[in-house]
Amino acid sequence: MSVPSTTPRPASANRVVIDAPRLWGGGLATACVAALVASVGVLVCRDLLDIKVVEPPLLRITNSFAANYAITAFLLALAATGLAHLLSLITPRPRVFFSWIIGLFTVAAMVVPFALEGSLKGQISTALINMVIGLSIASLLSAVLSRTVVDAERYQTSRHKKYQN
Repeated sequence: MSVPSTTPRPASANRVVIDAPRLWGGGLATACVAALVASVGVLVCRDLLDIKVVEPPLLRITNSFAANYAITAFLLALAATGLAHLLSLITPRPRVFFSWIIGLFTVAAMVVPFALEGSLKGQISTALINMVIGLSIASLLSAVLSRTVVDAERYQTSRHKKYQN
């Protein structure tokens, strides 16, 4: 009786191929989008809707709340890019783990405003801004990961097919 071989093949040192310059380029573009989301969110809530936005914990780099929000969102997106790169190196399904981590981080960022002093409108507005920042980071970096991190075997197979044609 023959038994199919279920012995896993030894893992090579390079299980994935990471196009790091494009990954970090996508991360930089994502950081710009996240900063713009924060700026536009504050602009819409504060200046258009006349809602005093609750100030979440931010890096205090300037005297401008909107600029500090944008800078914090920018740096968080770069940190998320570093996380995505690390997960690509050490986990079997980096996009799945990345999505969960960023999703939970986003939920936490949405809860924080309700623990701070301010009006309910301000708390809701801040939570919504944080949600859109988190969604932009999660969706954009997930898309970047799908284009810049490839299984080494699939990469070799696609290169081989490319050169055969």
